[in-house]
Amino acid sequence: MPTHTGLFGRLGLGVHRFRWAVLAATALFAAFAAAWGSGVFSDVSESGFEDPGAESSRAMDLLEGELGHDDVDIVAVYRSDEIKVDNPTFAAAVQRLADGMPGDVVADFDTYLDEDLSDTERGMLVSEDMHATYIPVTLTGESHTERLEQYESAAGHLESGPLETHLGGPIAVEHELSETAESDIVRAELITMPLLLFLLVLIFGGLIAGAVPLAVGGLAILGSLTVLRALTHVTDVSVFAVNVATILGLGLAIDYGLFMVSRFREELDRGRGVAAAVGRTVDTAGRTVAFSGVTVGIAFAGLLFFPQPILKSIGFGGIAVVLFDLLAALVFLPALLSVVGRRIDRLRLPLPRRTVTGTLQEGGWTRLARTVMRGPAVSLVAVLSVLVVFGSGLAFARLGTTDQRYLPEDAGSRIATETVAEDFPAGGLGRLHVAVVGDPSEEALEEYAERLEGLPEVALARVERTGEGVAHVLVAYQGATDSDEVKGLVADVRAEPAPEGAEETLVGGVAAMQQDNVAAIVESAPVTVAFIAGATLFLLFLAFGSVVLPLKAVLMGALSLGASLGVVVWGFQEGGFAGLLGFEPVGTIDPTYLVLITIVAFGLAMDYELFLLSRVREEFLRTGDNTRSVAAGLQHTGRIITSAAVLLVVVLLAMGTSGLLFLKIIGIGLAIAVFVDATLVRAVMVPAAMRLLGGVNWWLPRPLRWLHDRIGISEGGGEEPAAPARADGGRVPAGV
Repeated sequence: MPTHTGLFGRLGLGVHRFRWAVLAATALFAAFAAAWGSGVFSDVSESGFEDPGAESSRAMDLLEGELGHDDVDIVAVYRSDEIKVDNPTFAAAVQRLADGMPGDVVADFDTYLDEDLSDTERGMLVSEDMHATYIPVTLTGESHTERLEQYESAAGHLESGPLETHLGGPIAVEHELSETAESDIVRAELITMPLLLFLLVLIFGGLIAGAVPLAVGGLAILGSLTVLRALTHVTDVSVFAVNVATILGLGLAIDYGLFMVSRFREELDRGRGVAAAVGRTVDTAGRTVAFSGVTVGIAFAGLLFFPQPILKSIGFGGIAVVLFDLLAALVFLPALLSVVGRRIDRLRLPLPRRTVTGTLQEGGWTRLARTVMRGPAVSLVAVLSVLVVFGSGLAFARLGTTDQRYLPEDAGSRIATETVAEDFPAGGLGRLHVAVVGDPSEEALEEYAERLEGLPEVALARVERTGEGVAHVLVAYQGATDSDEVKGLVADVRAEPAPEGAEETLVGGVAAMQQDNVAAIVESAPVTVAFIAGATLFLLFLAFGSVVLPLKAVLMGALSLGASLGVVVWGFQEGGFAGLLGFEPVGTIDPTYLVLITIVAFGLAMDYELFLLSRVREEFLRTGDNTRSVAAGLQHTGRIITSAAVLLVVVLLAMGTSGLLFLKIIGIGLAIAVFVDATLVRAVMVPAAMRLLGGVNWWLPRPLRWLHDRIGISEGGGEEPAAPARADGGRVPAGV
């Protein structure tokens, strides 16, 4: 029987020895985290979608830095179905709002009552049915972040009148997106906690065993909030990073708790004492959990290659949360198991003893594995065909960006923004802001504006402001910012020669920013893929002592991801899920969310790969029989992986119930990816491929064998390998 002389075994025995001290420290940390970490939402940023190095960002930074900010931040829409804007009561209500406008946060605004407006300008502020008006408001904040912070103060006044009021515009939309996301994630966690406890009790067949992984999940949420708040002091952390990281931190923590508790019960069933069972659990399952966490952390690290602050902050937040999940699973959980001991099976339900430990020699998972491996080529081709068909949806992806359409239809900022576009004479006009750098003459600027006004789709172009070394040319257009026509317009404006005397022109505005963001994601993707694939291959080599299994794992992960993303494109861009989930399809899909699904789903796929193959390798080290090892590994881990997937899908589906389209995309998209990977890939493709490859699965050239013997870490507790298996399932001489 192997001893616990390795690093993880010593960690498990050390935690067991100091279990009460570990639990006391955990209790103190939990109290601190509840008090301090829960304040993270007051320190996070609501912005971060734009690439700070893009042309559009440089254009806006230059214009605002040299000429000041003068764009519209909020549009306050006022309506009355009973009276029109020329009614004295309506006019008096608008005038009171104008007279009391807070000057500390509002830099500029216009109302239809202003005497210095021309008839045309006044008419633009009144709806065509004369029952509504809007006030365009510019805030005083010098930066986008400052203006977001000023929103609530300005909104408090703008919403104080008797008229029906909705606030829209870029700042209002961004604020409502973040506020709704925060409340929806809290609601999702409150819903999932009792449901997860119920499912865990059913899975383990007892209350105590089921509650232990949930305790790890609860600690993970507190730890996640604390780590993320600490990160706000060294870098910008998006509120969306908190949303994504905490919900996934909960799911991963429960996965790890499930895996560890299952192995602990298995070791107790083998007759080990509590201390030995804890040591063995950490030495085997703990090794796998550690590798899994590092693999998921590497996937999150891939987000650091993207320039958008929101993706970087989700990357930093994900890494921090995964590290905390590992700490909770490898230190807190073993201490808790040491105290609970054999009472882990107390308060059992009156159910047949069929739990996730999978100790039966010939269970349903073994029969499934043997069935698949009797016709491996047929099984593999069948699943591959399904994945390729599902993945074909990616070919029809149309990339766009997040705007008010990602909010529910009854959201105030969406109603206001769309009302201005639809009900007011010039409300549907979008704006491009061109920064002309240099010292062109006034005539050259006017000639440049005339050239721009002659471009297709341009409704208006004029020199808006001039300063020393920079001028602002406004270009107004009609149409949706992510339409093909507007995309072409941005390209045309950028291609137009600069006016004589200018050094360069920089094009900004929402449409330009959206195109720059998509381009930045597309350009950064290859580097990210190369980093994640390379790091994952190396880690899996360390874990499995093979060069074939890591390649197989990454290839299958890519196929599974392609199929999942194809379904996401069909379901959300094309509206296949619209009736079921209750949303209006936008017609495009933001690549930010496709990147998130790809990164997280790939990490989870490698998570399940490690769960399965670590146990297969343990059996192979013991028997040297490839076919038998695959069947036994699937028997031991099949229910664990399926149970972990079910629990994670519950968490993700709760996220998908949000009214926000982007949370639906992330939650449902990841749930699809987890389902596909835990069923088609893990239960069918892996056994079929490993049966076809046979002894090649474990092939390792001698130089790499020497390297693995010195730095490799895998589940197996120090057991010496038997002779490798032949392709037909038998054994071949060692050293192949």
